[in-house]
This record gives sequence, C-alpha cells and structure tokens, in this order.
Amino acid sequence: MKPQVSADLVYDIGMHKGEDSEFYLRKGFRVVAIEAIPSFCSEVADRFKAEVDSGQLTIVNVAIAENDGPVKFYVNPNSVWGTIRPDWSKRNERLGSASIDVIEVLGVKFVDVLREYGIPYYLKVDIEGADILCLKSLGGTDARPRHVSIEANKVSWRELLHEFDLLESLGYHRFKLVPQHKVSRQRCPSPSREGNYVRHQFEPGASGLFGEEAPGRCLTRRAALLRYRLIFFRYWLYGDDGVLRKSSKLRILAEFLRKILGGPGWYDTHASLRKLYSS
Repeated sequence: MKPQVSADLVYDIGMHKGEDSEFYLRKGFRVVAIEAIPSFCSEVADRFKAEVDSGQLTIVNVAIAENDGPVKFYVNPNSVWGTIRPDWSKRNERLGSASIDVIEVLGVKFVDVLREYGIPYYLKVDIEGADILCLKSLGGTDARPRHVSIEANKVSWRELLHEFDLLESLGYHRFKLVPQHKVSRQRCPSPSREGNYVRHQFEPGASGLFGEEAPGRCLTRRAALLRYRLIFFRYWLYGDDGVLRKSSKLRILAEFLRKILGGPGWYDTHASLRKLYSS
C-alpha cells in the first residue's frame, strides 16, 4: 500500500534549541524533531513537557548520516554550526569559529526515520552540510512531503545544481528563495494559510514561515537559479570567505560593499510539489 502523507505532521531536522519546533507546535502540528546534541534535546523536552507527554512532540537524539552507527559530531561555539562534516568544521575554523568539542552520537539513515514516523506534510532540514541526505532518502519512498526546505549551498554552484536536480526528480517544481538573515522581519499572515493563526516573533536563526505562507514569489527552476547566480556572485566577492576578504588590503572594500549593498546573507530553498506553469 502506498504510504500516505500525514497532513498534520512536520519534521524539524536540526531542531537546535527548538526555535522552529515551537512555531510548528503553536500552529497545531505534530512535530518529529531530530537533534544531535543531547543537552539541546533535554532542554527542549523540559520546555515542552506537556507536548512531549501528549505525543504532539517527539524528540529523537540522533544525527542524520549515510549509515547507521556512531558518528563524530563537531560542536561549535556558534551552536547552529554543529556538523558531522569534518570539512565544514574546518571551514568554520577558517571563519574564526573553531569546534570546541567532538562528541560521538548515534547516526541514522533518514529513510529509517521516515519508515518509523511517517511522511510529513512539511520537511524542514538544516543540518550543516548533510541536508542532501534527506533529499536522497525521499527517493526511496512512494509519497512525498507537500513542502520541503533546505539550506541552500552557497559555496559550490555544482552542488547547488545537484540540489535542484534532486528536488525536481522528486516532483518539486515550485521554488522560493527565502533570505534567512531577514527571518526576524517575517510576520504570520491572517487568515492563516498553514495550520492555526499565531502571532509569532521569529528569532535570528529560525527557519520562519513555510509552505503556502513562505514569503516571496513562486519560481520555476530557471528563474530560481537566475536569482541564485547573483547571490553566488555576492558570496564569491565579499561573503564570509569571499575573494575580497582574503586580503587585508581589499577587506576594507568588502566592508564598504557590505554597507552599500548589504551582506550576502544565507538562503533556504523552499520547494513544493504542485507544478508552476509560469514564472
């Protein structure tokens, strides 16, 4: 029998300190939250004890990985930068935020999470360098979440194209590019287009609105990639690891461009199943 999408279920992959799970719970959704750092799991479980006890919130203390079994997790002082990827840890160190600890956590394949908890209506993924593992696992299911969001790759154009290839192969044809550095400016629409209406102030680092409420125009792949071209150019020129910031002499120019044009920021790609016929 073909698995059914649970219309009231949201996955929060990369729960962190519960910023997104709180929003989904307030909207009335059931939430399955995945988080690698044990202390974050304990803190969120205490904070939302009633929701855990009722079954509305399920917290799973694991890391999404290629294979089941123990994996190394690099804990960063900037807690949102925790990752299972050694190369990402080295990148963070190059950007001035070295990992302070390496812990061993249980790694699980995302397809096993799907088999145990079901297919969600919305899948939010933000797991620093491993988002693609969740997309690949969706290829092994006969049903798909109606909406998906991942943190867009901002270093490799080839890897960004691979993300779009995967999304399209899974049936996602509507895209939105959501600037995560501006998420605190988002406001919940009334009447609500997803779940209950709530007044909510998004914290910096939160994923923000989702599904039919995600801000911005719906785009085709072609239109979305055209926008990412400009974003990538800004990353390359004066982003955290941009060419202008690698020279002490040119760093002044990079800061000037940031003041004039604004920082390049970072973006989530939101994708939806329903086809878009014009952009």
